[in-house]
Amino acid sequence: MLRTRVITALFLVAGFALVLFALPPVAATLAFAAIAALAAWEWGGLMRQDQPARVMYAFVLLLFCWQITVAAPQLVPVLLVVSAVFWILVVPLWFRFKWTLAGNDFFGYLLGALVILPTWAAMAALHAMSAWLLLAAMALVWVADIAAYFTGRAFGRHKLAPAISPGKTWEGVAGAVIGVMIYGAIVLNYSPLAGHVPLAAPLLALLLLLLTAVSVMGDLFESLLKRQAGIKDSSNLLPGHGGVLDRIDALTSTLPLAALILYFVRP
Repeated sequence: MLRTRVITALFLVAGFALVLFALPPVAATLAFAAIAALAAWEWGGLMRQDQPARVMYAFVLLLFCWQITVAAPQLVPVLLVVSAVFWILVVPLWFRFKWTLAGNDFFGYLLGALVILPTWAAMAALHAMSAWLLLAAMALVWVADIAAYFTGRAFGRHKLAPAISPGKTWEGVAGAVIGVMIYGAIVLNYSPLAGHVPLAAPLLALLLLLLTAVSVMGDLFESLLKRQAGIKDSSNLLPGHGGVLDRIDALTSTLPLAALILYFVRP
């Protein structure tokens, strides 16, 4: 199992590096759209749809990505704003009332588009600004996840959301915040992005805190949907790693907000 995980991870890293730094912007945008289509296919599984319905949904999401790219790029900021509102205002209510996805429900498909399309749009927008910006935003999520895991293992005592994800603790969240703050200081001072995000330290710290919080919410949101659907992984597309949604769960909440912030603060 470990060997499979390592081999899959190596292929994922190599493929992602190729997309980020070797492909032209249009080709990279289409690669991100392919990821969105796979995520949409998995979303159909969360809704307990049969294969034809899942494939059709993936095709529709792919078509939306293409149409926005070629005919309506001005919709990208709109998608980012809608996504930010959803994650900051709606998802906490979702957790509170334990809403569920129905099997054949227009709202379920709409919700999937609301989660997946802005993620694709954010990946394309951040990549268009700089491949390093997209990588840095994604790495922020990875740092938060790793820091939360090890801090939670070492110091975790108080459960964050035991009914959704029993392993997550408030101590882990605190570790994620500290890890992200350190990561942000390093990236913004000693990386290719140094000097490209002109924000005062207190505001920057507040934004990093917000991004960390929504990354945790993205992780918990998919965990809740999988628990409600009675499945462990969103699919087995990535041997040893589950599915695409399993790998991008926290990115679906964090990347759109990061892209939206950069729309306002980037010089």
